[in-house]
Amino acid sequence: MIRESLMEADRIGSRMQQLRAEGVPEEDQRMLDLSMEKAKALRPLNKLTAEDKVFLARKIERPHIDDYIGALFTDFFEQKGDHLYDDDPAIYGGIARFHGIPVSIVGHRKGHTAEENVAYNFGMAKPEGYRKALRIMDQAEKFRRPIITFIDTPGAFPGIDAEEHGQGEAIARNMARMSSYHVPIISVVTGEGSSGGALAIGVCNRLLMLEYAVYSVLSPEGFASILWKDSSRHGEACDIMKLTADDIKEAGVADEVIPEPLGGGQENPRRLYGSMDMAIEKALSVLMSMTPEELLRDRRRKFRGML
Repeated sequence: MIRESLMEADRIGSRMQQLRAEGVPEEDQRMLDLSMEKAKALRPLNKLTAEDKVFLARKIERPHIDDYIGALFTDFFEQKGDHLYDDDPAIYGGIARFHGIPVSIVGHRKGHTAEENVAYNFGMAKPEGYRKALRIMDQAEKFRRPIITFIDTPGAFPGIDAEEHGQGEAIARNMARMSSYHVPIISVVTGEGSSGGALAIGVCNRLLMLEYAVYSVLSPEGFASILWKDSSRHGEACDIMKLTADDIKEAGVADEVIPEPLGGGQENPRRLYGSMDMAIEKALSVLMSMTPEELLRDRRRKFRGML
């Protein structure tokens, strides 16, 4: 049902975009009628299962880190390369300003097309990507800039070359180093947050999650393959894993769930950006009132409390 509803909403949305391109104003009766049709098509999405939310979290039309940087930050300057081997496009980051405050940004990068996803390796970073992230975050620690990370990955890249270049070590080093920083760290799970690939940039003081994002030890397909030797049972796995934003908040891991428009952030990105802006600003204002030692103790207390 959810797929049919989204397909119908996408069809109506495409027609509305076509009319906008032709110069038809929003108050035109045709636009108003299409808006009502789209709202009706999205109505079944009021009641979503965990499997439905996984489907939405993976939707290619969802905003990604490039969109968030463009909407929420100013003066962004990208930083590339790990200064050791290569630049990994699956990790994107640099320096920017958030409400005038200098910050460092790091996140997984996905695309809005199949070609972009291939170029960014579907957000699955290699060791070079995590070393690039660490370089950006180390610089933030040196210059006392808050760190904001955006998590959206099915996991770290599992290829042979990634293992040869030290995938496990790179993830472990990131987690250890983030545990010792004396600056505020805010992580936002915007889509999928799976496995060590997510944790490598997720050791934070405050974890925020979008309403339709998911956060788990591995993908539902992987969970089903391990538990039942049958990846087709991933729908059952979604319920057992407790991976939705509400589940993660109830478990005390996420600190806030950021509401999304009905059907996902792609349905009304401006509304989503407004909600994200307020949530990040609120978290950052609290953290910036803490001393460096208080920030360190706060982060360690958060993660020790999950044991």
